[in-house]
Amino acid sequence: MRLPTSRQQCAMMEGDGGQKTEHAPPLRNPFVHLLRFTPLEKAKIALMTVTIFPIRLIIVAFMMLLAWPFAFLASMGRSEAVVEPQCLWRRVVDLLLKVIMRLMWFAGGFHWVKVKGRKALPAEAPILTLAPHSSYFDAIPVTMTMASIVMKAESKDIPLWGTLIKFIRPVFVSRSDPDSRRKTVEEIKRRACSGGEWPQIMIFPEGTCTNRSCLITFKPGAFIPAVPVQPVVIRYPNRMDTITWTWQGPGAFEILWLTLCQLHNEFEIEYLPIYTPSEEEKGNPALFANNVRRIMAKALRVPTTDYSFDDCQLAMAEGQLRLPVDTCLLEFAKLVRRLGLKTKSTEQVLQDYGRRARKLEGQKLSLEDFALYLDMPVSDMLRETFALFSEHEDNTMDIREYVIALSVACRPAKTLETLKLAFMMFEAEQDGAITEAELAVILKTALGVAELSVSRLFVALDPTDAGKITFDTFRRFMDQQPDFAEDYLYADNEVLHSCPHYSHPLAVKTSLFSTASRLATAPLKMANGICPKFSPKDHSSDYTAGLLKKHN
Repeated sequence: MRLPTSRQQCAMMEGDGGQKTEHAPPLRNPFVHLLRFTPLEKAKIALMTVTIFPIRLIIVAFMMLLAWPFAFLASMGRSEAVVEPQCLWRRVVDLLLKVIMRLMWFAGGFHWVKVKGRKALPAEAPILTLAPHSSYFDAIPVTMTMASIVMKAESKDIPLWGTLIKFIRPVFVSRSDPDSRRKTVEEIKRRACSGGEWPQIMIFPEGTCTNRSCLITFKPGAFIPAVPVQPVVIRYPNRMDTITWTWQGPGAFEILWLTLCQLHNEFEIEYLPIYTPSEEEKGNPALFANNVRRIMAKALRVPTTDYSFDDCQLAMAEGQLRLPVDTCLLEFAKLVRRLGLKTKSTEQVLQDYGRRARKLEGQKLSLEDFALYLDMPVSDMLRETFALFSEHEDNTMDIREYVIALSVACRPAKTLETLKLAFMMFEAEQDGAITEAELAVILKTALGVAELSVSRLFVALDPTDAGKITFDTFRRFMDQQPDFAEDYLYADNEVLHSCPHYSHPLAVKTSLFSTASRLATAPLKMANGICPKFSPKDHSSDYTAGLLKKHN
């Protein structure tokens, strides 16, 4: 794979809703948050840990305990199907809980909350869409308004916290119910169309936490009811970001500890104007969601990206080949999703692709050949996918790389199955073996990196110095050393830990656009910071030649 060309960087992208939109890629991986402290900051955290932190933690816990009996009494006898009249005592309890929760946040260092704009009434906008979602501290606006939220059903069984959750009458999603998604959408629609009878529903349409560097794809659930929504943006202007809780970075308790160790934590919430969908948007929730996201991104002065929760699952999958932070496979998965191929790529389809690729015996394909291989017409999306794999000299691609990348995108945790498929496509007819250069191609494609040294791994796999290995040899090696990637790849390749794209000329351009003032302008046209290229110049037996690349 390779970085997008200048033409692709400036091209208009086709969004999920079918409309032409231009999305600026994120400046960094949205699912990763790394904390680095100066010696002075570490000293301050150490001092706060033995002084302020335990006091704050005790007060926060006490406030939650204090809120529990009020929430328990107010939740008794409630029906999940109808809304009972808001009598005086329930209003008093609602006010008391808001005060208690505000005191809890105050004790945690959120001494004041800056509010911009006006919160719409339930009859005006029954759904509030909040973004970016980056931490469990995003519960602050929920406790300020006592609006309903959408959350997993298991949460109501959490001691103490579950009672507080049930008080706000959330829409529960059950992971054990295969029909849960449809039921959740129907419940959201029922409440949203009640004419303001139900409390407003706060929804984080991103569906997962990011580091606030961009807005990822919005899930359509909040937009399917086709009712007016009020976009709400959240900001944490702290110089030291101890708030962000993403899939790769500090854990939940570490975030709590570091945040409570800050003298003051800033929080801003801004209610944007109500967005009423057009007739076209009412019939196209993806278009509705994308247009609302664009407005929120403009208010936040951050770019948008088509990465989604599915890409997060790909990046964080626990296979034996753990994907590095800067894997190009996120870009590939995005394009595959746009082409509508991933849902069709079952085990049977992948095996069929593999058998057909083996018959080609490394023959290079043009764009038209690639379209015929996938049985799809040539389109802008197909051209972009082809460009990730095409080689600069003759503008062709090796379809085997595409099949390997597709296998990882469809089943990221199943390393063995992907390697078996890759060996089947690359192995020689006479002995079923592959060379070191071919192993490098397979692993680079499976990891989505620009450079990869496999010399020490290949020596371990080939102790007899035969120059070739079979899949059975590799499988036995994996069984004996399940941490082989950590020991032989991650230990030998800095590219799997650092950010290699920063050295690329286009990445320098990216850094020049990273200031907030520049983000406030039109969508940026730049190389994708997440996606370094990887595509060997040649798959010959010469290892060095097999690793050579040239930038576009």
